[in-house]
Amino acid sequence: MPTTRHLTLTNWGAYDVETDGTEITAVHPFAKDPDPSPIGQSLKAVRRSRVARPSIRESWYRNGPGSNNDRRGYEPFVEVDWDVALDMVAVELERVRTEFGNQAIYGGSYGWASAGRFHHAVGQVHRFLNSIGGYTSSADNYSIAAGIVITPHVFGISFDDLVDEQPQFAEIAEDTELVVSFGGMPIKNSQVSYGGQGRHLLSSRLETCRDRGVRFVNFSPLREDLIESEWLPMRPNTDAAVMLGLSHSLLVSGDHDESFLARACVGWDRFRSYLLGETDGIPKSAEWASDISGVEADRIRSLAAEMARARTLVTVSWSVQRSDHGEQPYWAASALAAMLGQIGQPGGGIGFGYGAVGLVGHGVGYHELPRLPQGSNAVSNFIPVARISDLLLHGGEDFDYDGRRLTYPETRLVYWAGGNPFHHHQNLNRLARAWQIPDTVVVHEPFWNALARRADVVLPATTTLERNDVGGSTTDDFIFWMEQVIDPVGDARNDYDIFAGLSRRLGAEDRFTEGRTGAEWIEHLYERFHAHHRDFPTLDELRGLGHFQIPDGWIPPAESTLAAFVADPEGSPLSTPSGKIELYSEAVAGFGYSTCPPHPTWIEPEEWIGNATEYPLHLISNQPKTRLHSQWDHGETSLNAKVDGREQVGMHPGDAAERGLIHGDLVRVFNDRGATLASVTIRDDLIERVVQLPTGAWWDPVGPDGLDRSGNPNVLTRDVGTSQLAQGPSAQTCLVQVERFTGEPPPMEAHDFPVLLAH
Repeated sequence: MPTTRHLTLTNWGAYDVETDGTEITAVHPFAKDPDPSPIGQSLKAVRRSRVARPSIRESWYRNGPGSNNDRRGYEPFVEVDWDVALDMVAVELERVRTEFGNQAIYGGSYGWASAGRFHHAVGQVHRFLNSIGGYTSSADNYSIAAGIVITPHVFGISFDDLVDEQPQFAEIAEDTELVVSFGGMPIKNSQVSYGGQGRHLLSSRLETCRDRGVRFVNFSPLREDLIESEWLPMRPNTDAAVMLGLSHSLLVSGDHDESFLARACVGWDRFRSYLLGETDGIPKSAEWASDISGVEADRIRSLAAEMARARTLVTVSWSVQRSDHGEQPYWAASALAAMLGQIGQPGGGIGFGYGAVGLVGHGVGYHELPRLPQGSNAVSNFIPVARISDLLLHGGEDFDYDGRRLTYPETRLVYWAGGNPFHHHQNLNRLARAWQIPDTVVVHEPFWNALARRADVVLPATTTLERNDVGGSTTDDFIFWMEQVIDPVGDARNDYDIFAGLSRRLGAEDRFTEGRTGAEWIEHLYERFHAHHRDFPTLDELRGLGHFQIPDGWIPPAESTLAAFVADPEGSPLSTPSGKIELYSEAVAGFGYSTCPPHPTWIEPEEWIGNATEYPLHLISNQPKTRLHSQWDHGETSLNAKVDGREQVGMHPGDAAERGLIHGDLVRVFNDRGATLASVTIRDDLIERVVQLPTGAWWDPVGPDGLDRSGNPNVLTRDVGTSQLAQGPSAQTCLVQVERFTGEPPPMEAHDFPVLLAH
């Protein structure tokens, strides 16, 4: 049978997808990508584990909203036609907003979703909910919540702007002599970027930097976090202590930049007193930091001296702030960079998240792309995104967030499209209990994953392979025409058509659709975009070309606010209350938070190696190499890295020997919050008393609160906010135990279908 090729874009890169009209027969890397991600091969699983028809949980279908909510995840679904499903969802939306108000609808829908600009599920669901009166929304994100909240208090600049303006890799290669990295720059994480990327370049850019003499130092529990660097193994969650030890070493040696601190910062006197131990009797010396972190004191001191004598860039990964008191390492890193006096200098200062996604440091300035307007939300209620279990469990109760006292609204309906909370949230057993509280859960899903199984109404959504769109990232130098590859699987519809049908039933069709079909919206949005960007091809031209590469230098990197400030502090003040870099924040002090002091501080985590007893191992639950979060867990790239369908847990040889374990053993990883099965892989590139289990395996518990069969670390992680300030996720603060699993392992069901009943 003849085949055809269609260019498409994913969040992990572009591919030429070959099809015989029914099946995906091959996936070819984009010709201009020098280091394509293997995740693309999983697209061949587009027909597996699919939600084929609208499906309604049996109790909810037969008895109405709120029926047997404790059976979510363990009950058959009734397959119905689209009219029945949309009628029932419309009636329920109307009931909730009429009886309880729109704030009783939580429009979670947090996730990466599609790389397409129009068919982006999160934007679609928020536009729809706004068109019917609004919803309770979320703020920040799971990746960088603590960083998002703390950095404006320090620099008066939004976190996104900081990342856009920090030194790019071309500048690092040219001007930087020493990069001191906390949490590294993982190549595996750089496979992905919001909206996709035309080329994967981190490996080559790091190689260029090294060829030009840039030295890299990697503080991390994992060697692989920054390859070809000096690895300084460090206990998890002790980054702030090491940063303070380096700062103390600069201070007592006189290597700090007193002039910069006086001219560009406020609060140096208070932070200096803390470093010297004048406030608490504990000097934050190299020896003190060594006792906490495991890094040799002499190396802390000598590195501080090297940093003072070189053009130094201090970098901090996104992962280090996903911990108890995660605001502190970001603040401490900023203070360390300030003491070096190199903030705002070419190739020096501070940088966040290199390698976290592929386009950080890419060097292309932010530029608008076509996107669907979401409208205005008439509901003011919101939650920090990682507090969803608290929202459901503690409706009506107050909570702290960034200087405000807010209230969790009572939630009656959860509407989710374009994400999977049963992947990205912590303490999944707690979330499952919270998930029983709302009357109704509606989701749009292509696949029968853990979220779909725990919904009341599952509306089958298309994947990017089943629709046309325009794709690209606002910081990449490519824009793509994403050509439909196959017909929709089963009765799947795109999110826009689903919401158009619902809005028609709710009297909001004109507000939602504005009289346009999905195809007409793509035309309209692109024409409006092209009217202001004539250097881009027309939509017809883009369809013919498949992609357009923005010429080098056409969109320059953002101008540095910090560089302008350092050059003229009086004429270009920052947007902090003082107009300067705040090493001590009067605003944060005024909040009175016991969990977030007003200057960088070492605060012992609730769980860490330093206080481990019953659970002696620190769990690192980092991003997987073989998928984007939980997306395409059922695809070949992900499955090929598993053992008998389960994730592999990395363990130091000494810890394995202590437990009598060898490579390939099936083990139970557990703590008081839950337990999961995984296959042991013995590794000498992580420190003792640390185990590493990547996120993203589809949660597969044996009954409520039961053993997870798939190797999902979020059955083990803490569902506690980083602090009262940001309330971000603290998943990297987690202690566990590991033991050999005995007996017959329960059969895997994660990628199977639930029981489906006829209408």
